[in-house]
Amino acid sequence: MKDWRIMGVVNTTPDSFSDGGNFLEPAAAIAHALKLCEDGADILDIGGESTRPGADDVPLEIELARTLPVIEGLRKKGCAAAISIDTRKPDVARAAITAGASIWNDVTALTFAADSLETAASLDCDIVLMHAQGDPKTMQDAPRYDDVVEDVYAYLARRMEACVAAGISERRLIVDPGIGFGKTLDHNLSLLARLDRFADLGRSVLLGASRKRFIATLDREGPAGERLGGSLAAVLAGFASGASIFRVHDVPETRQALAVAAAIRAATP
Repeated sequence: MKDWRIMGVVNTTPDSFSDGGNFLEPAAAIAHALKLCEDGADILDIGGESTRPGADDVPLEIELARTLPVIEGLRKKGCAAAISIDTRKPDVARAAITAGASIWNDVTALTFAADSLETAASLDCDIVLMHAQGDPKTMQDAPRYDDVVEDVYAYLARRMEACVAAGISERRLIVDPGIGFGKTLDHNLSLLARLDRFADLGRSVLLGASRKRFIATLDREGPAGERLGGSLAAVLAGFASGASIFRVHDVPETRQALAVAAAIRAATP
């Protein structure tokens, strides 16, 4: 049994940093998601609100209209992959879980709304708690930390405690250090270099570094879709440090890279 899972990105938005507008129509998003399943995605992460740096908030009704038809359509077509709803809003999460999702991926770690924790407890679904400093509109203005690894670790530990206190089973929790969310290049590199620290939280670690801006900063400018090499490097570094869920755009390439890395690990004396 493999010890990693791939989460394929399905953005039903006009403004996501990499593929904004490509899958805005439900039919296109469903077709893309089914292709990701064929390519090896274990989880499909459906998002209707961009959280790229500088992004504006999306009204609840629009986010629901973008995501629910995709989730419902995938379930009608018999999609076997787990479905994750990428949202900050409890009302969107509730509707998505009802429609067939089983994971709530929240970039605010259930801090966006007063009833986020209560809603998560009532849904009894898996929860991704991600760290972000600030909101998408301003998070990259001037992020600062005393020690980025320990600060992010402490934040996630506190959010886990809050979840358990609210009645959410700890076994339901997944942690994500939030690469690119309120972090400079150096912050991102420090987190990637010390990703093993987050395994101390005792939960699965999710890494979402796919096609992100820091890759172009290290190599060269260009479209986000041309960052495959850097994305795979981050995945392999994360795998070596204990991450087990990888949120990516390039599913077949990631699957192949992880299969080779896992085989090498298994053959190591």
